[in-house]
Amino acid sequence: MGQPVWPCPLAHILLEHAFQKVKTLMTDAPVVTRFAPSPTGYLHIGGARTALFNWLYARGRGGKFLLRIEDTDRARYTPEATQAILDGLSWLGLDWDGDATSQFESASRHAEVAREMLAAGTAYKCFSTQEEIEGFREAARADGRSTLFRSPWRDVPDADHPDAPYVIRIKAPQEGEITIQDAVQGSVTWKADALDDMVLLRSDGSPVYMLAVVVDDHDMGVTHVIRGDDHLANAARQSMIYTAMGWDLPVFAHIPLIHGPDGKKLSKRHGALGVMEYAAMGYTPAGMRNYLARLGWSHGDDEVFTTEQAKDWFDLSGIGKAPARLDFKKMENINRHQIGMSDSETMLRDVQSYLAATGNAPLPEEKAKAFEAAFDQMDVADKTVGDLLAKFAFVLDEPPFTLGEKEASILDPVSRGILTQLTPHLQTASWNREALEQIVMEFAETQDLKFGRLAGPLRVALSGRAVSPSVFDMMMVIGRDETLLRLAAIAS
Repeated sequence: MGQPVWPCPLAHILLEHAFQKVKTLMTDAPVVTRFAPSPTGYLHIGGARTALFNWLYARGRGGKFLLRIEDTDRARYTPEATQAILDGLSWLGLDWDGDATSQFESASRHAEVAREMLAAGTAYKCFSTQEEIEGFREAARADGRSTLFRSPWRDVPDADHPDAPYVIRIKAPQEGEITIQDAVQGSVTWKADALDDMVLLRSDGSPVYMLAVVVDDHDMGVTHVIRGDDHLANAARQSMIYTAMGWDLPVFAHIPLIHGPDGKKLSKRHGALGVMEYAAMGYTPAGMRNYLARLGWSHGDDEVFTTEQAKDWFDLSGIGKAPARLDFKKMENINRHQIGMSDSETMLRDVQSYLAATGNAPLPEEKAKAFEAAFDQMDVADKTVGDLLAKFAFVLDEPPFTLGEKEASILDPVSRGILTQLTPHLQTASWNREALEQIVMEFAETQDLKFGRLAGPLRVALSGRAVSPSVFDMMMVIGRDETLLRLAAIAS
């Protein structure tokens, strides 16, 4: 069998030709992006950001965002890990178009493409055994030569093939350069002679990951491959498959990885990495979307924005080339702003998700309504959902409250007596904040008390806690009748 029939003699010319197709693709074709995680564990924060970038790019252009589970590694695959990925994406609010697909289920299609390449002369049968390959590499290392394996079967005619197991290898260009025009990294070039004839189909007939990715992306109509730059080297090999099949290359965009606060590659030592762990820490989906969008991408000086704004603004040109650093303080600050920007319906949904993530029962209907009413009436500036629930304990906890040691010391017999004297003044008050503030302040003056001396016991009586929202906020939220009931309860 002879050399493959490449459209051009040099690989870099061939890739430049393909890039012209890419430019047409960028302007004319509907956008289709994909997120393709391996189901070997939870959805980590780096994968979540990759999914978000793909989702924003597609949604902002009226395109499609597809989900493919790359489950070809059956030894490491678990259905629990797949479900964890689906749960993480759902919690983040990253909806995908159609059903999630399985790469493993398309194995026959992948093998079919390898055999098409074999028939077209852009791939060949290699009968070298693993022992022979390893023997070659050992000898090369001993001689100080390159260990890049060059199969002796590349140009052997079919008539001379043995009746033995074989793999199918691509016929890679052996001269020139392979160039990828990357939307983030710019022009990236590899020497063709530094790449081997990679295996496409193993001797047992199973396809390799590198082939499966290309076939799936082509068959799914993916126009933009947005992924971590740890896949950048794969792009050179994958582009050879596109070219051999005469397929248009997608737009590649390889984004820098996330590093820890110390500038080193992100790992477990930097904190919780699973998306649902962040949910359990009290971050909201909107907060995480906002923070992750800013983690390596920028739109001017904008730090806090809505998801709709992110869809409108997001573009590949805004992605930086340097690794982004995880910053928990910034994450908390953005989450605080997003909680403050939220409506009560969305916030209740986030609260219920937080309770589920932390293994707690959801709010029953009555408490859920009380929470929404309180949220609508109060200004909130809490960093996490847990902080928000602690603030709203005065409407979520059921009186009579069980007091801790500190609360009991604040609500001593003297303080109870003072609140009993205050109660008649509140019974006839106009129930608005200005009137309530005036009554309480005037009462404190008549008792020769500083407001703080009165506010502490009043706070504990209304919430059961030493730390709570403003006493006037609580009185306005729970209303006259409930305020008087709680004051009466501590007098008995």
